[in-house]
Amino acid sequence: MSDKIELRAEVPSELGGQRLDQVAAQLFAEHSRSRLSAWIKDGPPDCGWSGYPPARHSPWRCAILELTAEQEAQGEWVAQDIELDIVYEDDDILVINKPAGLVVHPAAGHADGTLLNALLHHVPDIINVPRCGIVHRLDKDTTGLMVVAKTIQAQTQLVTQLQSRSVSRIYECIVIGVVVAGGKINAPIGRHGQQRQRMAVMEGGKQAVSHYRVLERFRSHTHVRVKLETGRTHQIRVHMAHINFPLVGDPAYGGRFRIPPAASATMVDSLKNFPRQALHARFLELDHPTSGKRMSWESPLPDDLVWLLSLLKQDREAFIG
Repeated sequence: MSDKIELRAEVPSELGGQRLDQVAAQLFAEHSRSRLSAWIKDGPPDCGWSGYPPARHSPWRCAILELTAEQEAQGEWVAQDIELDIVYEDDDILVINKPAGLVVHPAAGHADGTLLNALLHHVPDIINVPRCGIVHRLDKDTTGLMVVAKTIQAQTQLVTQLQSRSVSRIYECIVIGVVVAGGKINAPIGRHGQQRQRMAVMEGGKQAVSHYRVLERFRSHTHVRVKLETGRTHQIRVHMAHINFPLVGDPAYGGRFRIPPAASATMVDSLKNFPRQALHARFLELDHPTSGKRMSWESPLPDDLVWLLSLLKQDREAFIG
């Protein structure tokens, strides 16, 4: 399966003399420069240019630039009828509320049964969009909001927004320990040297910045809100563990299990056996890739986090009162 791309524009005189890929990038800004360059350089036989000398030359002034290319299907994945909790959808984007346990993209050990497979069933043409429109990810056991691009143009625009940090992503989590005040974590993250499935704060890693604030304190835990400035793998989990406030239930970065003194048996059991990292993508805000309108969504906390917070409140009140 492939999707035919047909682009046509008049080249204004002020662009005359520039390289072909530079001109194309300015005329067809809805596509990334790297994608346009690939179409120019390695395009199929039906990729042609009207009014142009060969691609290695500069375009003539006031020429008409026409590009026809085939956007090939991006993988051999299969569509699967997996239920999606759709928060918003139009012709360009899809915003979903991801449940715990759903892997976003096929990988070793998860060949199917992923969000990507569900997207292919819901929007078959999304096979023609890079990574089936997935522009950012949530870990398997993290819940909450994700935006997916349904077209190449939307994908390009959303990636640009993510790179420029104009997409607002705000999470809520429950951490071990009592956080005194909010703050900023600016600590580079890279892949762990010995345990390749883990990430770590390390010199030479990619820049990673998180902003956090306290929502509610309990006897030995804190409900925290975190706003991402960057989007590194496991960023919130790694950053909160780095400042010694790891997430409840985090199998990779959780550290030593802790409970408040004289806690109830229910409380102890719930903390000890919480089945996932207590992390939820609660707020998402971005500019619509076509209209440019600023849009925002909120996903209420899932039942397991609501239950855990209620136990923590009961525990605090029992010892305060």
